[in-house]
Amino acid sequence: MKFITEDDLRDLYKKEPFTEYVIEPGTRITPGARQFLADRQIFLPDEDPVLLGRSTGKQESKSEKQAREKSLCGKRLSIRMKSVESLFLVIAEELLSRDVLLAQKIISLKKCFTDIRNAMDGGTACDALNCEECTGIREDNFSKELGDCFEITEFHIQLGKGREIISLHRLRCALREMQLDIEEAFVNCGDNKQCEEITGKTNQIINTLSQLICYAAGGETCQRKS
Repeated sequence: MKFITEDDLRDLYKKEPFTEYVIEPGTRITPGARQFLADRQIFLPDEDPVLLGRSTGKQESKSEKQAREKSLCGKRLSIRMKSVESLFLVIAEELLSRDVLLAQKIISLKKCFTDIRNAMDGGTACDALNCEECTGIREDNFSKELGDCFEITEFHIQLGKGREIISLHRLRCALREMQLDIEEAFVNCGDNKQCEEITGKTNQIINTLSQLICYAAGGETCQRKS
């Protein structure tokens, strides 16, 4: 067994500074060498747990690691979806005193979102939203990621429905963040069909919000960029 000392690492570092040190098979590093690396914040992958005085226990297999990561992704997604679901209620409550019809539409979208969450938990598949076609959003692209119809800026808070626009945009952003968790949760499970279905239904809600933002900003005129 070969031991790497502090002097060994110091000589290497003088020749060429490094930010990571990999312990070669059949070698160990001394406590002084380890401290040398720690003082310089040099990354040390695959630390020897025996040298550190820790018990290894049963080493986690690749399949066990993947199962653990999948479980964590699933939990993260479940928590994120519940958070977004509560945001629907927050936005609806904010809008209730300003625009009852708009608040009712948010409640309807919240119910659709709840159906998506239930489907994720093994419930029945959720129904598609009804697409009210406009210049930029049609039945054939309703389930796709279309981006914002226009950029929301400080200009929009000056409009008569500025608060409504910002609230709807806030909800839309939260849904897009959640979609990243959806992709992460499904990346290792191999169920691309369910992932596409869930993502498509979420896009329908997002695109409906985009239409509501357009109406709030410009009445009945579609504001989507060509």
